[in-house]
Amino acid sequence: MTIKFCALSSGSNGNCHYIESKGTRLLIDAGFSGKRIEELLSSIHVKANTIDYILITHEHIDHIKGAGILSRRYNIPIIANKNTWLGMADKIGEIKDKNIKVIQTNEDFNLGDLGIYPFNIYHDAAEPIGYIIYYKKVKISIATDTGWVDNSIKNKIKGSNLYLIESNHDVEMLKNGSYPWFLKQRVLSEEGHLSNIDAGEILSEILLGNGEIVLLGHLSKENNTPSLAYETVKEAVGEVYENIELDLSLRDRPTKLYTL
Repeated sequence: MTIKFCALSSGSNGNCHYIESKGTRLLIDAGFSGKRIEELLSSIHVKANTIDYILITHEHIDHIKGAGILSRRYNIPIIANKNTWLGMADKIGEIKDKNIKVIQTNEDFNLGDLGIYPFNIYHDAAEPIGYIIYYKKVKISIATDTGWVDNSIKNKIKGSNLYLIESNHDVEMLKNGSYPWFLKQRVLSEEGHLSNIDAGEILSEILLGNGEIVLLGHLSKENNTPSLAYETVKEAVGEVYENIELDLSLRDRPTKLYTL
């Protein structure tokens, strides 16, 4: 049996991703209304009432908006670290005690037939994390909403079969754009978001060129374009581009349902 992955939507308006193995279905983040997440899942022929778990990366609203309603509607456990729970508890409404699951950052755990490793990232949230998902010999790494990827993170995610990595902005578009100065500084900081160049440099260091799938996510609507993100990363990774599958996770439609 294989594992399936779909980036349902990625951007500052909301983030939600789907993973399915033989025995487990989960969402990484639930940053839209419950109705919208149901629609996104329906577009890949998945019913929301079949979701087993919702994993949260951090407490910003574009990652948690629909988590509470889905948990209450379908009795789904929500999984997050302690500080993320403290930051989001008053935003997502009342959750049954049995559906409040607290994890430790940088400590692995299992959900059904999936292995999960939550690793620390750098963002202006209480305790932001990325996730590595293991299924048999397959490894999927998700790292968005981070202003910096240090060597520790690179070493953790290297060797993945599929990467979802942030490619948020073009630096010049951001600097010359309409954002107020303080917001530009936030985005550019080590607790902000990765630029296209950042994403390309990171990928150039970790890709092995053995058929990895690379999805660029959390693209800014104001300070980036899909083609600019794609071409910047393509140039940065060099010859390895010929031996990977590079695609975009956009805000207005899901990616295809990848089978690994």
